[in-house]
Amino acid sequence: MTARVNRRWVLAKRPVGEPTEDCFELEERPIPELAVGEILVEVHYLSLDPYMRGRMRDAKSYAEPLKIGEVITGESAGVVVESKSDRWSVGESVTIHQGWQSHIVVAGDSPALLPADTSLVPLPAWVGVVGMPGRTAYFGLQRVGKPKPGETLVVSAASGAVGSVVGQIGKILGLRVVGVAGGPEKCAYCTDELGFDACIDYKAGALEADLEAACPKGVDIYFENVGGAVTRAVSRLLNDGARVPICGFVSLYNSEQEMTEVETPFSVFAGLANTPEHRFFLVGEWHDEWLEASRVLAGWIESGELKYRETIAEGIESAPAAFRGLLAGKNFGKQLVHVAG
Repeated sequence: MTARVNRRWVLAKRPVGEPTEDCFELEERPIPELAVGEILVEVHYLSLDPYMRGRMRDAKSYAEPLKIGEVITGESAGVVVESKSDRWSVGESVTIHQGWQSHIVVAGDSPALLPADTSLVPLPAWVGVVGMPGRTAYFGLQRVGKPKPGETLVVSAASGAVGSVVGQIGKILGLRVVGVAGGPEKCAYCTDELGFDACIDYKAGALEADLEAACPKGVDIYFENVGGAVTRAVSRLLNDGARVPICGFVSLYNSEQEMTEVETPFSVFAGLANTPEHRFFLVGEWHDEWLEASRVLAGWIESGELKYRETIAEGIESAPAAFRGLLAGKNFGKQLVHVAG
């Protein structure tokens, strides 16, 4: 029998700018007995992702904002430790999108549950390279970016969980791939280990000139993760017919201003004389294809065409600090929290 206590992080107050420690509260709640059809998942790994910061704002968005006292949103990978469901057996690995918690009771037929086949990749990869970030890269580049062999792709946050996969898929599809990342170590990782054609260090002080030199034929696809100065620099180089999948703009997430008051990628691209095809997308648009995408991504890992790195914080207590580090770009690759197992 598992421990009957669930530890969970809830939103204690809304952040203004960078989230501080007192924005989060760690609660302990008893784990209820299972009803017929339910399972109990012991969380082993918690995924931390930039979109979580947006959900802490009390503002209109693609999803309802978190309420004060509500569990911080997020996806986890874990193991079924009790089951009263015909669909799941004890010992099966799953992913589940029900927030920063150590244990989760959920209906066995919940759409938030997916199987995690650990014969393909290790469990943490199911909330990383073959999970939501990997699928975001897979669908965003191919369905919104609509790549053609020989085109130039620029991807920002290039060493991160999404950007690193975008760039590698770009190479698999025959693109010239230019990354933008922060610092020489991250840039070297993109070129030396991941096979990017070039990677621009936005911290080096010559972003526009370096980017122009790396893209002599202009930019056909810009995969947007960052916003701000990177967006402005890339916008100058966009070719006629360019496509811009907008995954996010992490440089603005800690802004103390409302999103309606800051310069977003939407306002930058809309203001160009030759406006590129651009839109914000959510990986949920292709929900019915998620598991097939995961199998393709796992196949590329097995063949050596797709590589990944993870930054893992220890213990559920570390989640808020790790999250703040993620927003500041301190992680390398996918940011996870090891909770148990």
